[in-house]
Amino acid sequence: MLPSRTQGACLRLPACLAADHRQTRAVNVLVTAGPTREPIDPVRFLSNRSSGKMGYELAAAFQHAGHTVLLVSGPTALDVPDGVDFLPVETAAEMHEAVSHHITRMDIAAFAAAVADYTPAAVAAEKIKKSAGTLTLELVKTPDILGSAREEMKFTGTLVGFAAETENLLAHARGKLVRKGCDLIIANDISQPGIGFDSNHNEVTLVYPDHDAPLPRASKHDLAHQLVQAILEIHLSRTAC
Repeated sequence: MLPSRTQGACLRLPACLAADHRQTRAVNVLVTAGPTREPIDPVRFLSNRSSGKMGYELAAAFQHAGHTVLLVSGPTALDVPDGVDFLPVETAAEMHEAVSHHITRMDIAAFAAAVADYTPAAVAAEKIKKSAGTLTLELVKTPDILGSAREEMKFTGTLVGFAAETENLLAHARGKLVRKGCDLIIANDISQPGIGFDSNHNEVTLVYPDHDAPLPRASKHDLAHQLVQAILEIHLSRTAC
C-alpha cells in the first residue's frame, strides 16, 4: 500500500444492473489529477492553470463510495483526501511511469490530470540569463498517458478521460473517446466563465460511445459524486451481465 496523506446523467442499464450503485463490490480506482511541470532550467518550467480540484474531488468521492483509490497527482496546493493513497509526481514522464506501474491492478482508471503535451527537448543546467530580445525553446511531445492505457499498458478495465476544450467541445471529446479507447469522456468548455480551471464549479457533458448526457453547473464536490455514479454504472455494465 502507498502511504496516505491526511488533509445526473445515468447510463441506460440492462435489467440485471438496476441495483443501486452503492451495492457495487469495492473496486480499485486510479485517478490522475493536477498539472505537470516540465523544467526549462533549475528555476523555470512549463505548466498550465489546472488546480487539481476536480481530480481530488473525484478521488474523494470514489473513496466515500467505499472503493480503494490511488491518486497520482502533479503539484497542487490541495490536501489529499482522507483514506486515499497518494503518489506525487512532477513531470509528464513521471506521471506516465507511475500510471504504467500501477494501472494493471486497477478496475477503473480516470484521467483528470492536465498533462503537458510538450516538454523542452533539453533542460539547461544553469539558470538561463536574460540576454537577447527573444528566446527559442525546442519542444518535444510528452508521452500520451491516456492514449497508452489500452495497447501499451494493457489496461482492460473501465477507462475514463477528460477533455477540456475551448471550441467544438463534443466533436473533440468524441474523437478523443474513439482514438484512445475510452468508455467515457467527461468534457467541459473551459472558455465559459466561472467553471473549469481554478474554479470550485464545473459544468460537463458525459460523452458515451452512443450518446451524450449534459450535467448542469454544480460545485466540483457535488459533480464528483454524480461522476462516480455514472462511472460505476459503466463499470457494472462491462462486468456484471
